[in-house]
Amino acid sequence: MKTAFSIVLKVIVLTIILFICFAVAGGVIGQLGSSQTPEQAGGAAVALLAVCLLNTIVLTPIIVRSRWAGWRLIATVFFVFYGVTTFMSQIESAVFITRLPSGMLPRLFLMGALIAAPFSVLAVLILGKRKTDTLSTELNARLVMPAKEWAWKLVVIAIAYLILYFTFGYFIAWQNPAVREYYGGRDEGSFFAQMSTVVTNTPWLIPFQILRAMLWVAIALPVIRMMKGQWQETALALGLLFAVVMNAQLLLPNPYMPEAVRMTHLIETASSNFIFGFLIGWLLTPRHEFANVSITHNNGAS
Repeated sequence: MKTAFSIVLKVIVLTIILFICFAVAGGVIGQLGSSQTPEQAGGAAVALLAVCLLNTIVLTPIIVRSRWAGWRLIATVFFVFYGVTTFMSQIESAVFITRLPSGMLPRLFLMGALIAAPFSVLAVLILGKRKTDTLSTELNARLVMPAKEWAWKLVVIAIAYLILYFTFGYFIAWQNPAVREYYGGRDEGSFFAQMSTVVTNTPWLIPFQILRAMLWVAIALPVIRMMKGQWQETALALGLLFAVVMNAQLLLPNPYMPEAVRMTHLIETASSNFIFGFLIGWLLTPRHEFANVSITHNNGAS
């Protein structure tokens, strides 16, 4: 009971810290607009507080359940948090959103770093992971697999991402007229007709999404490697990380994307990203990790 209360209190403190990080970073790069009415500013503040709470709730168990500590964990949290909230979202913004003012995109990348850096340090310290309590003698077999196994699993992940991206994109996002109008597209009448148009008009999109799938894997790898517990815990953590932390910012008012478009994308990407993150965790986390470690150790391997 005492431990649960302590975690809840730390989550509240970290939520406030993350809120302050957003506010300070936004002020530094000039993202805090002064044209909002008091009502709009109040609504935006409430939405931002909700985003910070959601992010903190998802990141806290990943940090607490980590085998790592100290600067190694801080660097990992920064890499994962910045990668999910900023890098992965903004590289897609760079491709699809052509209405951003000149110079805005680099400022968004900088803003993400200004948020993730102090929060990563404080989150690790506040959650008590400055140093490991005890030296673990448990061998970590995660991500240790033959090259052939890596190859077929990465192929499966890439194919799965393409299927999720295009099916959820068509059957959820593209069915909304507001989304089609925003991107200046049209519904060809069926999924396969739409895919034919994609392949004909934007042949680069499929390799681009394969690249994004591999970048998602790169973000997932340190989480898989460092987390304790069974594969279900890691898969759930990745699913929530990709779904919630990636997409929570769509709750924030955005002058460059109408609310109807944002909410549709939120449903589309949160659902597909959760499935994708869970799939990565399921594929890359051994189902019998400790048994395998025991066998390897008994065979004399280090």
